[in-house]
Amino acid sequence: MRVEIWSDIACPWCYIGKARFEKALAEFAHRDEVEVVHRSFELDPGRAKGETEQVVDMLASKYGRTREEAAGMEANVAANAQAEGLGYRTEGRDHGNTFDIHRLLHLAKARGRQDELLTLAYRANFAEERSVFDDDVLLALAVEAGLDGDEARAVLADPEAYAEEVRADEREAAELGANAVPFFVLDRRYGISGGQPSEVFGQALEQAWKDRPATELTTVGGDAAACDTDGACEVPKS
Repeated sequence: MRVEIWSDIACPWCYIGKARFEKALAEFAHRDEVEVVHRSFELDPGRAKGETEQVVDMLASKYGRTREEAAGMEANVAANAQAEGLGYRTEGRDHGNTFDIHRLLHLAKARGRQDELLTLAYRANFAEERSVFDDDVLLALAVEAGLDGDEARAVLADPEAYAEEVRADEREAAELGANAVPFFVLDRRYGISGGQPSEVFGQALEQAWKDRPATELTTVGGDAAACDTDGACEVPKS
């Protein structure tokens, strides 16, 4: 069974949702027969490369909130991340264009190191004092994930390298009706939107495995926090 996950490094619910899904997958009886593929989805594609701003400032501007209110929003998301055992910095994080990260993730996919790089990039962005919008940081993460440094440097230097692969993922997301991330597709039969509880992912894995002859994509699970195409990330009210 194949699970495809559309996500963006800038999306906190993708970071949290990945951890929740992996918890469910670890408990799934057929986990060794599940292939996980990560797909590209940009939350802020219109932002220029190299143009970054602090996340709290971005949230305050986007939602018309005070900086203190925006910091409170970040603290709420941080609590959800920490409940999953994830590190999460609420101050000092950058927000920017993630296209180069996605291109590098496609290189990692081709070399069998995609999940390793994605995990490191999430950790750098949300938990560590490392900006994933800096090419030197991205290169260091690529090497840490097991990629060849020269090859990764060449990809970053060529804006067309793996660009079509990123765009193809994004077109496919639109065709599937995905307008927010994370978005999980199980065997092209079941779709799950948002950072659902691990129990929902577990139920979906069981259902998809049981109903493998199904042919149409069916959405399972209720509403859950997600980040949409204009970069807005929902925050649970409780």
